Amino acid sequence: MRKLALSDEILLSVDKPARYIGGEINMVKKDPSKVDIRFCMCFPDVYEIGMSHLGIQILYDMFNLRDDIYCERVYSPWVDLDKIMREQDIPLFALESQEPIKNFDFLGITLQYEMCYTNILQILDLSKIPLLAKDRTMDDPFVIGGGPCSYNPEPIADFFDIFYIGEGETVYFDLMDAYKEWKRSGKDRVEFLKAAAKIPGMYIPQFYEVQYNEDGTLKDFYPIVEEAPETVIKQVELDMSETYYPEKPLVPYIKVTQDRVVLEIQRGCIRGCRFCQAGMLYRPIRPRSLDFLKKRAAAMLKATGHEEISLSSLSSSDYKELPELVYWLIDEYRDKGVNISLPSLRIDAFALDVMSKVQDIRKSSLTFAPEAGTQRMRNVINKGLTEENILTGAMDAFRGGWNRVKLYFMLGLPGETYDDIEGIAVLSDKIAREYYTIPKDQRNGKVSIVTSTSIFVPKPFTPFQWSPMNTKEQAKDKRNFLLGKVREQLNQKSIKYNCHDADVSELEGVFARGDRRLNKVILEAYQSGCFYDAWSEYFKYENWIKAFEDNGLDMAFYIGRERPADELFPWDFIDIGVTKKFMRREYENSLKAQVTPNCRAKCAGCGAMKFKCGVCVENLTGNDEKGTGE
Repeated sequence: MRKLALSDEILLSVDKPARYIGGEINMVKKDPSKVDIRFCMCFPDVYEIGMSHLGIQILYDMFNLRDDIYCERVYSPWVDLDKIMREQDIPLFALESQEPIKNFDFLGITLQYEMCYTNILQILDLSKIPLLAKDRTMDDPFVIGGGPCSYNPEPIADFFDIFYIGEGETVYFDLMDAYKEWKRSGKDRVEFLKAAAKIPGMYIPQFYEVQYNEDGTLKDFYPIVEEAPETVIKQVELDMSETYYPEKPLVPYIKVTQDRVVLEIQRGCIRGCRFCQAGMLYRPIRPRSLDFLKKRAAAMLKATGHEEISLSSLSSSDYKELPELVYWLIDEYRDKGVNISLPSLRIDAFALDVMSKVQDIRKSSLTFAPEAGTQRMRNVINKGLTEENILTGAMDAFRGGWNRVKLYFMLGLPGETYDDIEGIAVLSDKIAREYYTIPKDQRNGKVSIVTSTSIFVPKPFTPFQWSPMNTKEQAKDKRNFLLGKVREQLNQKSIKYNCHDADVSELEGVFARGDRRLNKVILEAYQSGCFYDAWSEYFKYENWIKAFEDNGLDMAFYIGRERPADELFPWDFIDIGVTKKFMRREYENSLKAQVTPNCRAKCAGCGAMKFKCGVCVENLTGNDEKGTGE
């Protein structure tokens, strides 16, 4: 029996005690005294969300394949346990061994979204690890950040020893081997960081100096030790069928956000939507082989007992062997009670055929993400989706028995007009009208349209990284305008309108494109009681406003201005392959509402060719070879 870090009395007093006891199906058990490196993987949000993250499942499995490494996990304690741990001075612990995080060699934190930044400080604080990297000693773990938000690490740079820029399957073991060598050497903490800085993809914030212009923009950014490179290059897994992927993923005892087997069928995207950071960060698109996917699907379903498998991808329809994979899964598992989930699928004849086989039509709804209400705006954002595509897909679905549709849009896109916003209501109504062209005796009850809008947030490494963002007042005005237009539609009773909180989006926008000066703001906000900022019931907007004021910073500087073409960005020292020149060209194309073809239709010279893998080398002939972005 493992000794639990929390007493029975505490566990019985908190919500969902299974969040903290570990012992899940397929949990790895090792003797901590017989390994060289103890690595704790952290997702800085509540257990149910963290356990749904595929990246941690992959790295957990990858690390634990090595006999000399024991990888364990920790998630943010919920607010009830957080209070108890502070009152009773209980250090934060890992789920597997139930031992304090402070005893580990590494704490690896996944940076999935900006609104978890104060939760990072919660994790460090409860672990009794100094919040600032400069204050850590030989007795403290090295704190590493990775994931999408690490591509602009500057707003949280002071809290991390290392940022891993790229995909975890590539050079993590190089870092671990360097650590073992350093440990034997007896040298100080800085010497390991210097060794780490020599490994491609490793960014050590304390080895870089920042200077600002009088207007607050970035003047210069440069390394101050010889080991640190001027440019940190994203690390890319070249062959997705010859790499790590768990055969026995962890299975929680309580329901989590994604309670299913997740099969990543490919990484990256060919579409080039100008608002989408993931589509740029994970270029080039790299599919996994059909044989690899079949073997992993069979192994994971057997090892977990899950009754659903989700085919994960930024754009599933672009996986060339999708029909073969899906029909194999249907044939293999239909009689075994396994559901197949197909997110990010374009609605076409194939999709409808598959969904009619794998879903209960009466319970399910179809999801479309037009993102913008008019064709002009869809061209501005390079969505590559026409109104005809949407209406045809919806009509085919209605004829197939569906009567529920979810629509996702963004408000505040660059160049948006109120006509474009009205277009969201009009398009929602047009879809409802399509349904009612079906003879009454052939309909499946009334139609239900759920139209949702989020606030557009410009992200680093996208063509819109130069764009201003709407203020919360502008966003509120646009939401009210759209609600009014929905109520004017013929089928208004069939349309339900949902909208996203503008306060949270505003802060997300600041952090997304922020600089090092924000570290003090985040620290002060945390010390004033801010964490779980992504959860509306715990979001303390006033505390954030005070933290900005106390540090002499203005949100409008980060989100309210059009950035000049030659402005130096805080993330410009990172090379993701896709060039700044290409993204600027795409930004200028957006101003002309000019569409850029997808990667398979024609190479646009984004620069990802430098990695020499995936779609960039699928059909390497003639002009396809440029790919430099120059």
